[in-house]
Amino acid sequence: MGRIGFSCLFPASWHFSLSPQALPRLLIPSLRQLLFISLVLCLIGLFYMLLIAMKTHTSWTGEENPFHRHLARVTDLDETDTSNPNLNYGLVVDCGSSGSRVFVYCWPRHNGNPRELLDIRQMRDQNRKPVVMKIKPGIAELAKTPEKASDYIDPLLSFAAKHVPKHKHQETPLYILCTAGMRILPESQQEAILEDLRTDIPVHFNFLFSDSHVEVISGKQEGVYAWIGINYVLGRFNHEHKDGEAVVEVHVPGSDQQEALMRKRTAGVLDMGGVSTQIAYEVPKTVSFASPQQEEVAKNLLAEFNLGCDAHVTDHVYRVYVSTFLGFGGNAARQRYEESLIRNTAARNKLLGEHVGETAESPLLDPCLPSDLQDEIGPPTQRLHLRGTGDFDECRQILQPFLNRTNDTQTSLSGIYQPAIDYSNSQFYGFSEFYYCMEDVLRMGGDYNASKYAQAAKGYCATQWKTLKERFDSGLYASHADFHRLKYQCFKSAWTYEVLHTGFSFPTTYKNLKTALLVYDKEVQWTLGAILYRTRFLPLRDIPQESLKGAHSHWRHNFSFVNNHYLFLVCFFIVLLSIILYLLRLRRIHRRVAQRYTPSSVPWLEEGLGSPSLPVDL
Repeated sequence: MGRIGFSCLFPASWHFSLSPQALPRLLIPSLRQLLFISLVLCLIGLFYMLLIAMKTHTSWTGEENPFHRHLARVTDLDETDTSNPNLNYGLVVDCGSSGSRVFVYCWPRHNGNPRELLDIRQMRDQNRKPVVMKIKPGIAELAKTPEKASDYIDPLLSFAAKHVPKHKHQETPLYILCTAGMRILPESQQEAILEDLRTDIPVHFNFLFSDSHVEVISGKQEGVYAWIGINYVLGRFNHEHKDGEAVVEVHVPGSDQQEALMRKRTAGVLDMGGVSTQIAYEVPKTVSFASPQQEEVAKNLLAEFNLGCDAHVTDHVYRVYVSTFLGFGGNAARQRYEESLIRNTAARNKLLGEHVGETAESPLLDPCLPSDLQDEIGPPTQRLHLRGTGDFDECRQILQPFLNRTNDTQTSLSGIYQPAIDYSNSQFYGFSEFYYCMEDVLRMGGDYNASKYAQAAKGYCATQWKTLKERFDSGLYASHADFHRLKYQCFKSAWTYEVLHTGFSFPTTYKNLKTALLVYDKEVQWTLGAILYRTRFLPLRDIPQESLKGAHSHWRHNFSFVNNHYLFLVCFFIVLLSIILYLLRLRRIHRRVAQRYTPSSVPWLEEGLGSPSLPVDL
């Protein structure tokens, strides 16, 4: 009784035989059946791939989506759990002009997605207060005794060391960044102070600290860090935007891709202090220049950087314009204005033989002071008596020359280059004096409306000084508003208005400016942007510290999980294809056998008898 035998020597030796009667039904399906089986197997494979993709997305984004993580970041006011072994730490010392502060930050392990940033938060103590310490005076006071620099900063680092778990010190990066006070020192004195810090700190502390971790940063760097910090807290670096959220078309700097990238719109920053004013905003599209000279100037004002941990991924590449204007802060502007009054009044009195302003009985009328306010300015030898007339519009006109505007295109204060702003699709936040000036007295902080602000400022300026003092004594103004604010509110209202609309050319119809003191009830420091930028490569760097190794291996584990499952799918489809080809080959063999043994020559096909063994070599 003939049978067909099958044998295989790889991957294992096996042999079996089947009757040709059973062969067509079991191993040689029809073409329709074969296609149906293949379709079912493919659907199973695709369903499996979908499940893996969903699981992978969950493993990258964590148990909560990025929006929820953002909310957790900005509202997390609980005590930092220092017993969590997966928590990393970082220190930033801000060496300013009046003092130095240390900020302690923390973040969990990176989730493995190179398109997401570290989730950095400010560390909080057992009382849920930010871990911050400040000392005075500024480090620049040690210019003549640089050998005391490390002793000066020791209390700050000792304070931070007590809050960071000791076994984490070796992997905790420490950055000491000096700002305005150090910038004005000669380079030799700067270097002497920095060298003492580089030499002595590693001896007394075990933080992750290298020579490049201590430096004097420029105003441009400080502005970029402030911009990063604000937008990070606002969640603008999370590019998974929902319907209705503002987006912007971006031409990524240094990218070869032809198509523009659509991502969440970032916020610009306006900050007016007592001495200087600063503006920073993203320039999403490639800029053009009116002249080679303007292009050269622009190079010092435009910063291009990648916040992502993968230098080859351009999702977090930004082009940001930053410019700082010394002498354009609220107090400095008032000082320049008063110096001009003294100088011009003295020259006019000498020319005309008058004595305006020399006594309280013949004061110089000042439209930038509240109505009937008496004031004295200048040194003892040049005292000038003023009496306010409270004319907001006239004050604005008088202040315009102090902006030093030019007729050149794409320029702002002092003729400095400023790239065009898309006012129809942009948003700005105003801090410090922009907020104090609008909130402390006028009570208009928040969404800015130029016409309402101008109207309120006019009303304040025109109000009698006696009435303003009564309101102040009655507590009608903000609790931190003082007598100085009351006196110069009229001037500063006009100054901020002119800086915004004449200096920076914001239209009076602009509706996307918010003045604020806090973001999500927190004061956002530029140090947050600094730690975010300087630790951006930590998830990918192989730093020889145990915790960072663990974080790095965790990143590899996430990707190995994904790759293993994709490898399984590839193998699955290869096996499926092999089975289909194998069955097709069996089908051809069966047809040959059927043609060779016709019904007349092989009666056992009709009788259903067993066949003699027929070897078939595969």
